[in-house]
Amino acid sequence: MLPQSSRLLFALLILLPAALVAGDCTCDSDSMSHDPRSLTLKYKIGAIAAILAASAVGVFLPIAGKNFPALQPGSNLFFLIKAFAAGVILSTGFIHILPDAFENLNSPCLKSRPWGSFPFAGLAAMVGALGTLMVDSFATGYFRRVHFESKPLGLDEETRGEHAGHVHLHTHATHGHAHGPASASPEGLTDLDRIRYRVTSQVLELGIIVHSVIIGIAMGTSQSLDTIKPLMAALCFHQFFEGIGLGGCIAQASFKSRSIISMGLFFSLTTPVGIAVGIGIMNIYDENSPKALIIQGLLDAAAAGILIYMALVDLLAQDFMSPRLQSSSKLFLATNISLLLGAGLMAVLAIWA
Repeated sequence: MLPQSSRLLFALLILLPAALVAGDCTCDSDSMSHDPRSLTLKYKIGAIAAILAASAVGVFLPIAGKNFPALQPGSNLFFLIKAFAAGVILSTGFIHILPDAFENLNSPCLKSRPWGSFPFAGLAAMVGALGTLMVDSFATGYFRRVHFESKPLGLDEETRGEHAGHVHLHTHATHGHAHGPASASPEGLTDLDRIRYRVTSQVLELGIIVHSVIIGIAMGTSQSLDTIKPLMAALCFHQFFEGIGLGGCIAQASFKSRSIISMGLFFSLTTPVGIAVGIGIMNIYDENSPKALIIQGLLDAAAAGILIYMALVDLLAQDFMSPRLQSSSKLFLATNISLLLGAGLMAVLAIWA
């Protein structure tokens, strides 16, 4: 699944800038201040370095943390950090991305029909969420079938395996953990758990990257320090904690080293590459052209739907319904506070960026 995802995302990086600059009708806006290009370029280069560092540290921290007991998946601190990161991702979808999508698709630069007569942003977000559910379910089932077909069982083992599979599926609906013939990792994860985390990490990365490309291009084309400075700080915070959420899933998925490195690097590089692309097309890019508004709006809305689904279903529900969290009132309370802090801090950042 990873190679196909990578090809899709590379195609997005290549085709999106061309589509955005292809608008032939513009809606001029002279209200935005323009600072000297040499000065804004310095800040953009600094932003590339800062965001790259924040993204890399965020995504690789949970992976490296497997070597430290306090940061291992399943530890109390891991639950708290993951809940905080999930709150950041959830707030990103609701507070940062979805309103931008509505603003773009309701822009006066677009024709009132059909764009002004139907909430296309809400539709795209719903399609993104439902599409993620379908991909999530299909991919999990596919990898599960492939996994068990590659491990033929004897008659007695097969009977026990069917029973164990039934128990696991039943408990998975309530986000518990079964103990049966399925092999378990040192963290107590079964093969099916690892399959689930593999699908989750790849779908989550897809949703994050779609938005990261767009926001990177927007920052790269901006010529106002009033926009660039707060956006740089917000993106560092945003990418760091989104990286932690993604890195936590990657750590629990037990990928091979090559896949871990490629997924981490791809996440880390996407926003900086988007900024670089934005710098390159700055002279010909018009953010108010109808095509740019439509493409950005629809992709932002779809990305919001993906992130909201992933945060609620695959990150939060899975942990909040786990026996570990349900059996400890202190950990449950601390995790809720961590979730609210992550969502709240990311929401507050919307004041500036």
